[in-house]
Amino acid sequence: MFRLLTFVLAVLFAVPAAVHADGYPNRPITVIVPFPPGGVADVSIRALQPSLEKQLGQPLVISNRAGAAGAVGMGVAAGSPPDGYTILCALVSISTIPEVDKLFDRTPVFHREDFQPIARLSADPPMLVVGAQTPYQSLKELVADAQQRPGQIIYASSGIYGASHVPMEMLLHAAHVQMRHLPTTGGAPAITAVLGGNAEAWASPPALAAPLMAAGKLRGLAVWGDKRLTEFPDVPSMKESGYELEYYLWAGLFVAKAVSQDAVAALRRAVAAANKDPMYIQAMEKLQTPIAYLDAPEFQTFWDKDAKMLAEVVREIGRIDEKP
Repeated sequence: MFRLLTFVLAVLFAVPAAVHADGYPNRPITVIVPFPPGGVADVSIRALQPSLEKQLGQPLVISNRAGAAGAVGMGVAAGSPPDGYTILCALVSISTIPEVDKLFDRTPVFHREDFQPIARLSADPPMLVVGAQTPYQSLKELVADAQQRPGQIIYASSGIYGASHVPMEMLLHAAHVQMRHLPTTGGAPAITAVLGGNAEAWASPPALAAPLMAAGKLRGLAVWGDKRLTEFPDVPSMKESGYELEYYLWAGLFVAKAVSQDAVAALRRAVAAANKDPMYIQAMEKLQTPIAYLDAPEFQTFWDKDAKMLAEVVREIGRIDEKP
């Protein structure tokens, strides 16, 4: 009996803390990334994946479901069975897309209320970058050229009203200039457009821009944060450049609203533990993306405040022709 009890205790302690007594999770979990591979949501969850799998004791199957600035994948996640086996890794655009549907009097693909948060992973301000082949050495030069050539400078984005489109529209309104918008399906295609000369600029996650800036292929002009980024001390903030703009491109994990609180609690424990894993910390350092973890209650408070601000921004931007 003593040996049996010892064996049972050893097995129990070997099971990751996130596994609940009811057996959840007992099969693979799908993580929907509503963008193509290579974007900030994609690289964020792939950095977390090994540590989170270790905590959950189950594999994560990452499914890239791109389209409509993330609306396609987010809609799929919202309509998934509420059993805890579908997680959404979303960006800030989860807040703007429903507001855009209201703006156009469309039936929403999803509502914010369709989801409950698990955790925020990161919250980096995007950086305005231009291709090395362009003449712009500063934001002032870019704006001055846009004033001389309205509608001729092209900027790329991850999609209409998407996570990298909104900050650019904020800048254009603040600077009273016009540029031509080239929407793509995600961060990686947007970078490709700039590198290939099909666009001059875009609002890039710092993690995606960093290696290309180091290689001399992209040039950073300004960041949308309240101060300069530690990793890019030579790139000024928008406020330093004369524009009272602040915007954060955050990534977070969500599940459908009806998922049981037992499953949510298990996921929260797993993500909290994974955030302390040196392997994950090193992966995020390699991506040059600071971890900005918030557990569900704090994330909900942040999300509500951020979504309210973004709703006002979308209304200020107004209707935009959705044809490229």
